[in-house]
Amino acid sequence: MFWKKKQIESKLAAQSIAESELSIEALKKSLVQMDDAEFVEIDISDIRKIHLVYIRTLIDTEKLNESIINPLTNCSKPSIQDCIVNSSIIHIPIFIEAKKQLFSGSILLFDSSQNLWLAVPLQNPIGRAIETSETETILFGAKDSFSEQVEQNITLIRRRLPIHELKAEKFTVGSMSETSVVLMYIEGLTNPDFVSTVKEKISEINFDLFFDSSQVAVFMEEHQNSIFPQFQQTDRPDVVAYSLGLGKITLLVDNTPFALVAPITFFHLFQSPEDYINRWVVSSFLRILRYISFILSITLIPFYVALTTHHYQMIPMQTLLVLVDSRSKLPFTPFWEAFIMLIFIEIIKEASLRMPTKTGQTLGVIGGIVIGQAAVEAGFASKVLIVMVGISTIASFLIPNYLMTKANSLIQLMLLVFSSLLGIIGIALGSIAILAHLNSLSSIKQPYFSPVSPFFGKDWIDLFIRGPLDKMLERPEHLKPLKLKRYKTRR
Repeated sequence: MFWKKKQIESKLAAQSIAESELSIEALKKSLVQMDDAEFVEIDISDIRKIHLVYIRTLIDTEKLNESIINPLTNCSKPSIQDCIVNSSIIHIPIFIEAKKQLFSGSILLFDSSQNLWLAVPLQNPIGRAIETSETETILFGAKDSFSEQVEQNITLIRRRLPIHELKAEKFTVGSMSETSVVLMYIEGLTNPDFVSTVKEKISEINFDLFFDSSQVAVFMEEHQNSIFPQFQQTDRPDVVAYSLGLGKITLLVDNTPFALVAPITFFHLFQSPEDYINRWVVSSFLRILRYISFILSITLIPFYVALTTHHYQMIPMQTLLVLVDSRSKLPFTPFWEAFIMLIFIEIIKEASLRMPTKTGQTLGVIGGIVIGQAAVEAGFASKVLIVMVGISTIASFLIPNYLMTKANSLIQLMLLVFSSLLGIIGIALGSIAILAHLNSLSSIKQPYFSPVSPFFGKDWIDLFIRGPLDKMLERPEHLKPLKLKRYKTRR
């Protein structure tokens, strides 16, 4: 009871401070036990004083001296607004607004002679330079990528789409983090239903902390228990600009370099920015290769287990003799042999990601070779399985989307269990279950498996192949753009 009473008293105290009048004393009470909170008093004359309040770690101290302190020290004008070397001056009427400006990187100024409160934005420009994308690397094309500063990310997009129809609406999520989320779309092109759906989902978010775009996506996805991502995460401005040009929407989240793109389909996760740079025949070949690699990576090991466990009579005699010789001294069944090796591969992959870059590459190569060779010599795995695990692992790396790669590993393990129980029939049933699940998903209320289901025949020109650009004269119909044509109608 005592603890509850204290909690109620603290809430009432906080509420009273929030509702109090804007004054230096109220701010000092609000900023108690904050070492980086500064209260500075500047004497302009014998009867006139200017009070400065700011959070030292959130502002640019050099600009503070140049544009505020030095001009105010030598100020002889009746209004301090005429002395400050900054065009962005905001009048502050209430205490809540003052705290909001203070924690967003502004300096509060109080002129006691005029009883006037002002706020001057002087945010600390901490941030990294524009670098090359490390998650979606390509040989040709743009090399810039997003950073953690949302304003800079908007600039990178607007440079590629310098049109007034490109809209950017700002929202705030997170009761504690107060994270800025910017919704971008092209007015007159993007379907208004997409925009209204996203706005509705953002307004329904009720959580305290957001530090990454994937956390925002969790609250906006319609199928949170699915292993398949319903928002595409990318740190490439060219991918975002191209997606906006197709009629999609984009969400930029402050303090994270990864943007969210929607609506997406299952097939968008296999597309790479390089597809639209290479010759269309080459791009089509590479895209088909990705689909084949995906199927190979999830079914090769389960087929091995199914054949060696239930359908060994389907294996040609010469191959069967090799398998029998390879497995003659193994203590494990094919399922446990494959399961253990796949888990070891996942451990090596995760370890190589967490290690420093150069060390991680060495660990991945040497770890795979040493463990594979040692497993064969110790009699824990067959040579045939080691080859198949290597092919399967390399094939999984051809998928451009990292989140899809993780889903790929879980699908592989699920099909492995099905194949050990029912053989090839188990793989077939598992594949049917995956297709049914994909067909039931949606991305901001749009079918996840389109343009296959529902069927949009014209969109297949940029589905399994990438057709010639001069033949792709219409935007994908399944995205429901307001402007289907991708060219100007000539008179």
